[in-house]
Formats: sequence, structure tokens, C-alpha cells
Amino acid sequence: MLTRLAISNYALINNLDVDFHSGLNSITGETGAGKSIILGALGLILGNRADLSVLKNRNEKCIVEGFFEVKDYHLEDFFSENDLDYDNPSILRREITPAGKSRAFINDTPVSLKILRDLALQLIDIHSQHQNLELGNRKFQLQLVDVVSGAGKILQQYREQYFRYKSLQKDLAELKERNDKEKADLDYWQFQFNQLEEAGLKENEQEELEAELEKLTHAEEIKNAFAGVQQLLDNERFSVIQNLKDSQKLFESIRHYVTEVPEMAQRMQSCLLELKDILDESDRLAAHVEYDPARIELVNDRLNLVYSLQQKHQAATVKELIDLKTSFGDKIDQVAGHDEKIQQLEAELEVNRKQLNEKAAELTTVRKKTFAVIEKEIVNDLRQLGMEKTRLEVVHEPMPDFTPDGKDAVSILFSANADSMPAEISKIASGGEMSRLMLAVKNLLRTSKALPTVVFDEIDSGISGEIALRMGHMLKEFSSSAQIINITHLPQIAARGNAHFKVYKYEENGKTFTSVKLLSENERVEELAKMVGGENLTDTTLNTARELLGN
Repeated sequence: MLTRLAISNYALINNLDVDFHSGLNSITGETGAGKSIILGALGLILGNRADLSVLKNRNEKCIVEGFFEVKDYHLEDFFSENDLDYDNPSILRREITPAGKSRAFINDTPVSLKILRDLALQLIDIHSQHQNLELGNRKFQLQLVDVVSGAGKILQQYREQYFRYKSLQKDLAELKERNDKEKADLDYWQFQFNQLEEAGLKENEQEELEAELEKLTHAEEIKNAFAGVQQLLDNERFSVIQNLKDSQKLFESIRHYVTEVPEMAQRMQSCLLELKDILDESDRLAAHVEYDPARIELVNDRLNLVYSLQQKHQAATVKELIDLKTSFGDKIDQVAGHDEKIQQLEAELEVNRKQLNEKAAELTTVRKKTFAVIEKEIVNDLRQLGMEKTRLEVVHEPMPDFTPDGKDAVSILFSANADSMPAEISKIASGGEMSRLMLAVKNLLRTSKALPTVVFDEIDSGISGEIALRMGHMLKEFSSSAQIINITHLPQIAARGNAHFKVYKYEENGKTFTSVKLLSENERVEELAKMVGGENLTDTTLNTARELLGN
């Protein structure tokens, strides 16, 4: 419930502070007095766009604050999810600075415009002539059916299933597309894999082959070097080894006379053993070195294969080629696995489709059960509003495929005359009929859910007399379960209000302002009398005003 509205520096409003009644609030005023300005200011709280043109004084900021009783709307989760303090009442504030910057607050905490709008739309519903057009919108009509039928929980379950279904469809389509593309590449990957597989590469093979080729191509040089070492170490004319042996004997002959000699003899023995090992190793290595043209050709061919594969695949090492082969193998295996995965997804999708179809059928059943209730309740209200010949028909049409709202298309057909067949509301209803239809719809909704504060902007357009009295009575009944703020130009409806506010203009220091005044009982009689008969008050118009208030 909107308990208070405070506006400063907005359009023709300097400062305005209004406390609203919990029931039916009537707002009246002459044409051009500024009733639409108040709605515009209220629209800022609802997240409507604004620019510098709303500032009456371009050097000061515009502030609009709405104070709402929120305890009956179960909004604790909303406040928690958005990290907001839950207060009752809660204050929604919108500011427009002279620089054109817009700021939004909930209970003094800065919030985005979207969060402000999301909360405000749960607290206040502004009905205008534009909203009447929604009556002809099939989505609005389906939402009406869902609210009245209480299908919200089933619809939520359906939507969860629906989005899982759409997600599976997307995954399957993407997998099939990837599978088709990869199958087109499969021959290429298989060829590359086979070529690398047939090469039988080993990780350190290149280095080993290059070392072997060096040895083979320098075989003669290597053998000559080993032979030279043998000649130097152990030949008949001059043998290093023999000389070491002789030196060893000489050391042995004097070891008892010189204390240092045994150690030197030991060192000489070590040198002798090391040289013998070198000589033996040289003999062994020389025996294995051999000029082999066939082996050279074989090693060259192998290296050329390695080099060509490296150049082809822009690889620096054999390991990179082996890793590439593994990668091609993985891709080939992946393509082979796509078919199995596609079959799994198709089976899962089919199960999901059946479940979704069952939930859609359940939703359809619940919706259809309420068609007769909607037709009866709205027609009864319209007949109270003087549309005695009204016919209303809720028509169902099954959809060929799933939608986020189910498989149902709903249209509400209307006729105000006995001799014309019901047709689409937008094509047949007049402005006055639209207004009464919307009031009947809102009245029906109030029995099905907790409505927020409802603002009616001249819903009485196109009616008068007895019908206006009936509409006033209906609005009064409506206000027993929802706060109503009703902007009206008809005294029969204004008189039904629990509180009556007058919008008026005044001048101060050569400037024009708009303000709102809560009327006293006497002021209210005078205002209603003027609405009945004009500015010149007479006993007749004053008595009529009192009668309207007494009804």
C-alpha cells in the first residue's frame, strides 16, 4: 500500500507531500491542473525514463519518494537476494540531478534502475488508457487465465522442463554440427595419423641417428686416430706402457730407502692401469668402427623422413611429431564417439519431450477449467456496469510446438450487442467498453491474487449517469481488498472515495505551480457540486453532491 508520496522540483510541482488512504482515494481537478504530472512523478519510481525537462528548477535536483507498507507482499526474499534492508514501511526514491544523472534508492541503499522497477511493479499498478490496449493482447489474456486458474506453480514446473528441453535441443544441434564438420575433416586426420604412425618415431631417435651418421661418415678418420693411440701407447720401438712398467720396477728397487717412493709407486701403478684401460677401450671401439655405405644410406633415409615430417607439420622435435600423432588419434576417437553421444542425447531429448508434453497437457487442463469462471465473472460485472447484452468467450487453440508459456493459445472474444458475434476485443470494443472491461478484469484478479496498489487514470472514460454510479460502487467494493487511487472526472465516482484529493494550479511570484489538497467534508461537497453543475454553486448542485456522498 502506498501510504505517502513526496515530490519536489518535478515539472510544475515545487514541493508536494500526500498521505493516501488505505481504501479508495479519489483524485479530481480541472483539465490541465496537473493530474498527469503526478502520474508522471509516480512513474519515476516505476523506473520510467527521465531527462532534464522534468526539473522545474534546473539548479536543483528532482526527488520523488514513495512510502509503501510491504508486510503483506512476502518480499523478504527479494530484499535478501538484492542485499537490501527489509523495512516496513519501505521507501523507494528516485533522484534526477541538474547534470541529468539518475539515481535510485531503496531504503536509502543505492540500487540499479532495474531493481527499483522490479520492486515497484510488485507494489503499484498504474492503469491508463494505454493499458486498455493490453486487453487485446493474447499474452495478457493468457496471463489472466493463469492468474485466475492458479496455474502459476504448474507453469513454473513446465518452464523449468521447457528450458531443459531447449538446452538439450541446442546441445544436440551443436554436437551434430560439430560431428558433420569433424567427419569432413576425418579423412585428413586419418591420413596424417597413418603417416606418422607408419613412421614409427621414437622420442630421442633424431639425436641418435644424427650421432650415428657422424660416426659412419668419419669412420676412416676415427679408425686412424685409434690406431695412432695404440702405436703411441704400446709399440715395439717406443711403448709408453712398457716404459711405465720399467719405471715401476725402478721405484720398487728403492722403496725401502726413500719413504716417499711407495706412494709414488702406487701412483705409477694407477697410471699404468688407466692407460691399459684406455688402450683396451680404444681397441674395442676401433673394432666397432666400420665404413658401411649401406648403413649410411639407411640412416640418411630415416633422417630425411624425420626432417620432411618436421617441415610439413612445423615441428621442431620428434617429440612434437609424436604429440601431434596423439592429437590426431584423439580427434579420430572423438569423432567415433560422437555417434554414441548423439544417440544418448536423442534418447534423453525424447524422454524430456514426453515429460514436457505431459506437463503441457496438465497446464492445458488447469487453464480450461477456469474459462467458464472468467466468462461468468466478467460478464456479471459488465452487466452491473450497464452492458446488459455482453457476451464473452474464452477460446482455446492448441499450439503446434512448445513455447515458454505452454502449448496453448488463448483469445478472449467479446461482443457488447446481442446481434453481433463475439470478436477480438481490439477490433470491436469502444473506448468506454474497454474501460469497463479492464475494470471487470481487475476486479476478477483481486479475488485470485494480492494486488498491489492500483492507480486508475480516468477509467470512467466514455460513461456517465447510472453506469457511473455502478462503476463507483464497484470501485468501492474493489478497494476493500486493494488500495485504489482513482483519477476521475465524474462526481458519481469521486463521491465513493474514502478520501478525496483535489489537484489545482496556483501562481506565486509570477510562476505557476501544481499542488494537491486533501478536501474536508465541506470542501468535498463544494468540489462535487462544481463537478455536477459548474463553478456557480446552487442549492440543487450542493444537494446533489450531498446525496452522492450519502449513497
